[in-house]
Amino acid sequence: MAQPQKTQDASTDAEQSPEVREKVEMARTFAFHLLKGIKQIGMYRHNEARFPEFLAKALEAITQYTEKNGPLSLKVEQQNLTLHNDSLFSEDTPLPYKFYRDGIRQLIFRPGLTVEELVTFTLIALSEPERGADDVLAQLWRAGMEHVEYVVVEGFSMENASEEEVQVEVDKVVGYLYSRLQTNSDDYLRFARVSAEDLDAKMDGVEQIRGLVVGGRHASDELKARLQREVMEEEGSRLFPKLVSAVFQVVEGGVEDGTLLEEIFVQLLDMLLLQDDFGTINQIVLKLRALSQKDSGQSLEKLLESFLHRMGEEQRLMRLGESLKGARPKQPQDVTRYLQALGRDSVIPLLSVLETLEIPENRALLCDALAIVARETPEPFVARLTSDRPQTVRDMVYILEKSNHPERIKMFGQVLKSPNLVVKLEVLGIIGRGRTGEARRLVAEALADPVSQVRMLAARMLPEFDRDKAYSDLMRLIREPSFDKKTPDERTAFYMAVGATGTPGALSHMQQLLAVKPSLLNKKRVLEDKLLAVAGLAGACSIQSYKMLQAVVEDRSQPVELLTAGRKAMYQTRKTLFGDSALPEEN
Repeated sequence: MAQPQKTQDASTDAEQSPEVREKVEMARTFAFHLLKGIKQIGMYRHNEARFPEFLAKALEAITQYTEKNGPLSLKVEQQNLTLHNDSLFSEDTPLPYKFYRDGIRQLIFRPGLTVEELVTFTLIALSEPERGADDVLAQLWRAGMEHVEYVVVEGFSMENASEEEVQVEVDKVVGYLYSRLQTNSDDYLRFARVSAEDLDAKMDGVEQIRGLVVGGRHASDELKARLQREVMEEEGSRLFPKLVSAVFQVVEGGVEDGTLLEEIFVQLLDMLLLQDDFGTINQIVLKLRALSQKDSGQSLEKLLESFLHRMGEEQRLMRLGESLKGARPKQPQDVTRYLQALGRDSVIPLLSVLETLEIPENRALLCDALAIVARETPEPFVARLTSDRPQTVRDMVYILEKSNHPERIKMFGQVLKSPNLVVKLEVLGIIGRGRTGEARRLVAEALADPVSQVRMLAARMLPEFDRDKAYSDLMRLIREPSFDKKTPDERTAFYMAVGATGTPGALSHMQQLLAVKPSLLNKKRVLEDKLLAVAGLAGACSIQSYKMLQAVVEDRSQPVELLTAGRKAMYQTRKTLFGDSALPEEN
C-alpha cells in the first residue's frame, strides 16, 4: 500500500525535534487514510454499512496519535491541513477549502474519537453546500461531536487593506445608505432607490457604488412566502450557530460578571425555543457540560445548573407544549434529549403539558421521557392513576409500565377500581403481561369484579400464569349455583378458559358433558352444557380436543345446533394448529 509522501525539505526536517517529526508523521498517516476513506465513501455512497470499514485505518491512526500525544490540532488552509507548519497531504486537495470558506481555521480531534463521529465528520466533508446542503459550520454544530472541535475566525477583510482601513470604508458605505433610507413614507420599498446619477458618484475615496434601482411594483404573496422561508432557513443554518459560537468564544475568553453571562444564555434559550430549535439548545448543554468539566472553578458549573433550571421552568415547558400541540417535530430525537436533560422539578409542569397534547406520537414522546424519572420518583404518576380523565390514566399506566418500576403491578391495582370500563380492561391486559405472583393475584381477584367484561377478560388471562391453579379457580366458580345465572357469553368465556388450561381434568370434564343423554325434562339444559363443552374444547385448541370435536361432528344423532357449533370449533382449531391451508371438511 502506498504511504503518504513527505513534503518538507531537508533543512526544515533538520530544524525539528524528533518528537515533532514523529507527531507530523503520525498526523500524515491519519490524513492519508482519511483522504483515502473519503474517496471510497464518495464512490460507494449507497453502501452506508461499509462506511466504518472504509475509515477503519484512519480511526486506528488517529487513535494511536491521541493516545500517545493527546489532541491533534490541525491548522486549516485553503488547500491543505498543516501541523507545525508542515502540510499533511502530499498534494493540494479541495477538501480543506470547504472548512476554510466558512471561517474554520483549526480542526481538533480529541482522544476517544469514535467511528460514528469519524463517519459523521467525513459525510460533512463530502457534503456540497453549493448544491443545497447546509454549510459546513452549521452541519458541524448540529452534529455535536463530542471529540471533534473547531475554531472559527470571522471578520471583514479586503485585499491590500488593513482592518482599520476596511472599517472606515464600510462605515462610509453604511452611512450613505442610511441617509438614503430616511423617510416619513409608509412605503418601505419605494424610497430605497439609487438613482442613475448615484451610479456615477464618488464617495470620498470609496469606489463607485453599484446597485439596482428598486421599482414600485408590489411583492406577490408567493415572493413574500419564499423570502420568509429563505430568512428562516438562513437563521437556522447560519445565524444561530454563529451566534452561539460567538457566545462561547466570550465564555472561553473569561467573563467576570456571572450574572450578565447567565442573562445572555437565558435570552439565547428563549430565542431558540421560539424557533423550536431544540438541537442547538442540546448543543449548548453539551458544550457547557464539557467546559464545566475542564474548568477548575465553579463558575461554569453554576452556569450549567442555571441553564438547566431555566430550561425546566414552567413557562418554557409550556412553550415546548405549544410546539408539540401543532405538529410532530421535525427532529423528535432533539426534543427527547431536551426533556432528558431536565431535572425532577420539571415533572409536574410536564404532566400539565401532557394533558394538553392530542397528537399520539407527541404524547408517546413525552411519556417515554417521563418514564425515566418514574422509576426513581413514581409518586406523581401514581397519584394520577385515579384521575377522571381516561387518557391521563392510560398515560400514567404507560409511563409506569415503561419505567419498569418493581412495584408497578401493585400500583395498577388502584386502576382496577376505576369506574371507566375501557381503562380497567386496558390496565388488566397490561397487568397480565407481568407474569408475576402479584400480577396473578390481581387477575384472580378480577374474577369477582362487578362488571362481566372484566370477569371474562380475567378468566381468559388466568391460564397464562399457572394452568393447574387456573383450572382449580375456574372450576370452583363454575360449580357455584350463581354461575347458571350469568350471561351465556360469560359462561362461554369461562368454559373456554377452562379448556385453555389444557389439563387432563378439563378435557375429562368436557367429555363427561358431551356423553350425557338428555331426557324429556332436561333436554334444554343438557344442550346448553354440551354447547359449553364444545366452547371449552375450542379453547383447548389441541390435537386431542380436535379429535373430540371430530367425534361430536360425526355423531349424527346430536342436535343440529351442537353439530353446527362443533363443526365451526373444529375448523377454527384446525386453522390455528395447521394454518390457513386447513379448509373446512365437506359433508
